[in-house]
Amino acid sequence: QDGKADKCTTWADDLHIPLSFVLDGNGGIFCSEEPHLTHLTDTDGDGKMDHREIVFTGFGCEDSHHALHDFTWTPGGDLLFRESIFHNSQTETAYGPIRAKNSSWFLYHPSTKKLTAFGAYPNTNPWGVTFDPYGNHVASHPVFASTFHATNPDYPSQHPGARGMQAYSGVCGQDFVSHDFWPKEMQGGFIKVRYKPTNRVEFHHWNEEPAHFSEKYQFDLIFSTNLSFIPVDFRFGPRGAAYVCDWYNPVKGHAQYSLRDPRRDRKAGRIWRIIPKKAKLDSAPKIATASITELLDHLKSPHYRTRYWAKRELRSKTSKEILSPLLAWTKKQKIPLHLLESLWLHQAFDQPNLELLEKLIRSDNHLVAASAFGPLRFWAPKLPPSKSLNLLNYGISHPSQHVRREAVLCASYLVPSHSHRTDSSITPSSVVNTLAPILEQEADTHLAYAISTTLNSSALKPHWQDSQHASTITKALADFKKSNRLKPNTKNANEASFDAQKGLQTIEISCIPERLLFTKDKFTVKAGKPVRLHFSNPDVTEHNLLILDQGTSVQEIGEAANRMAADPEAAKKGFIPNDKRILHATKLLKKDTVQTLRFMAPKTPGEYPFLCSYPGHWTIMKGVMIVK
Repeated sequence: QDGKADKCTTWADDLHIPLSFVLDGNGGIFCSEEPHLTHLTDTDGDGKMDHREIVFTGFGCEDSHHALHDFTWTPGGDLLFRESIFHNSQTETAYGPIRAKNSSWFLYHPSTKKLTAFGAYPNTNPWGVTFDPYGNHVASHPVFASTFHATNPDYPSQHPGARGMQAYSGVCGQDFVSHDFWPKEMQGGFIKVRYKPTNRVEFHHWNEEPAHFSEKYQFDLIFSTNLSFIPVDFRFGPRGAAYVCDWYNPVKGHAQYSLRDPRRDRKAGRIWRIIPKKAKLDSAPKIATASITELLDHLKSPHYRTRYWAKRELRSKTSKEILSPLLAWTKKQKIPLHLLESLWLHQAFDQPNLELLEKLIRSDNHLVAASAFGPLRFWAPKLPPSKSLNLLNYGISHPSQHVRREAVLCASYLVPSHSHRTDSSITPSSVVNTLAPILEQEADTHLAYAISTTLNSSALKPHWQDSQHASTITKALADFKKSNRLKPNTKNANEASFDAQKGLQTIEISCIPERLLFTKDKFTVKAGKPVRLHFSNPDVTEHNLLILDQGTSVQEIGEAANRMAADPEAAKKGFIPNDKRILHATKLLKKDTVQTLRFMAPKTPGEYPFLCSYPGHWTIMKGVMIVK
């Protein structure tokens, strides 16, 4: 108990790129071993894995670090994981094939062995996952991931990108603060770790918006000037201490440096424990040896991890063992969040509780009401269609956009595939008819995205295209697509005057998403003539564009930018070194933003290098402006 590990045991070895894993509650582990999802178990009790089951295979392997990752159990007891850009997955299941291209989330329900794909949209390096007290899915790309839960469109299509919504790469893990020995101002917020462009452990507030939650950066717990510190995961432990997993390596990145770079440290790594000064840690909750009643009472804990571990342990029991104590416990609960935990446990055991479901959907607490639509997604086949549609209609017309968001997303799960449809199933037309009125209501960016992706899901799109609502829905989706386009920046009087000059040369240059490349590696301008350069960034990663004087070394400027990553203020400076050889530079552009540079081309013909100076990008993200 001195804060340092005393022993390390190898439980499983000879695994194939195990990007992520999660304990199953029964002594086994679900593990990512591209192209497989495997289940590893110790059958003889000797403390070592001796059995490997391939649960599913056929997941993408095209870009190894984007393979299956972010393994966690949802509040409702499903195994959640995702893959990201460049991957093509074709997975056979007992319910039919599951296909995804260029990213998707997946839900696996162990008792039914059903795999559900959802949330396919363009993203890169989207590490990190947790849930807030209401069960909202929190990630990094996007931050408020609950908005992205519509089932997928027809393969190989994707839903639109996260334009206008918080979504970042370069983050690796997060967890909410709840233990009261942490400072009061941190309660309810979350800590997350960032590995690029700077290496830090950050604290953020979690703020409710009209149809979603947003993060707001407050301060750093750790900012390292040692760039070998690379935090890649974060978790609160059972006593409330925070743990940071540190990759600790002088080389960061698979594309920026050779895989054989001798500086790559393939053995070392560190785990940091963080606690407030003079804090007295809480006692660890009893989980493995707790009774069912004790485990149920853990669901009232303010600590997410305690609730998470308790539910995982409860799921190791049988329905026969659980149901009676759960119903008795539920009757005693008055607080909506505690009842929501009961609803999720009913979901985990495939035991629809219609009375509890309806009570929570009609709760005065709009966040509880929104979350209660989660179980309805999967219980609808066991409920009378009229009951599911009535609850859906209630949610669609609710005054809260949070509730409307979850109701509309739920709709994409209610229509069974043709092969699984029966006479008692909800009809696609009834879902479309119930959903249509939401188009007449106010919707912020997140709700609009949820509506658009639900209507474009393969579950619903074929059924409204020939319906009475086709023209209304088509127009609404076109309006959403139009609003989701990248917009040029406006001009002031001086800029308009510059653009009126004779001989103006206009250059359009952008970034290739997910590739760390400009769309042009060279362009030509006339010496001494006006140049208007439009630079846009459709990528999830920030980029800039620096034009250098001829003869300037790209490596010199790039390495100077790399060193700036040790400065906590460097991002505010756009990672632009203070060097007179930099002739022109844009600011650091976030996703879906544009900047125009206006300048007179140099009078001296020659080659003038340009680059992105975001740390590490310059090694491949560069080109030449040719002046003639």
